[in-house]
Amino acid sequence: MPEKALTEFLTAGETTISNLILAHYHEIGMTDEQLLLYLQLQSFTQRGNGFPDLNEIAKRLNCEPGHLFELLHGMIQQKLIVLESVPDKQGKLQDHYDLTPIFDKLLALTQQADDQQVETAQQTARAEVFNQIEREFGRPLSPIETETIADWLDSDHYQPEMIEMALREAVLNQAYSLKYMDRILLNWERKNIHTKEQVQKERERHNRL
Repeated sequence: MPEKALTEFLTAGETTISNLILAHYHEIGMTDEQLLLYLQLQSFTQRGNGFPDLNEIAKRLNCEPGHLFELLHGMIQQKLIVLESVPDKQGKLQDHYDLTPIFDKLLALTQQADDQQVETAQQTARAEVFNQIEREFGRPLSPIETETIADWLDSDHYQPEMIEMALREAVLNQAYSLKYMDRILLNWERKNIHTKEQVQKERERHNRL
């Protein structure tokens, strides 16, 4: 590479952008054109110019200034960026683009995905409770039994693992009955036992007696 070209390359600097934006910009409603505009704004901001001339950016993107303004207005409406005025060192208000609101969108997207994963896991665990009881009992559950188990989960807020532990106790004692399981769960509730580990400790304590 010629020395002059290398010098220009090195002095031009670099623009950094989060990979989260590149991976999920479509999911937060951002278009390809808006992403290019965001990159241009980021480039100016990282070089200390928070309110660049839109005409210059329009030349870079080879588009009409009016179209660029529409893109920018859309991004502000979508709360991907914010145009705000902040005082400079002399106390004079200066306009600049805050490019950070996009991360609030990405955070909300990530939280939504996490919530969906949790909900899916809870639904899977719930279904497994019914399936496991049917397998151990060796027969389909009656409507009343199904309602009883649903009440354990929804009204009594027993964790699926606690119901499964109670089922194990019932099977070990050859008591294939929800009433028997209910007594076990109530007994654990009175003793403030709410986890698998606490059940194990209670068993060990009982075996030592």
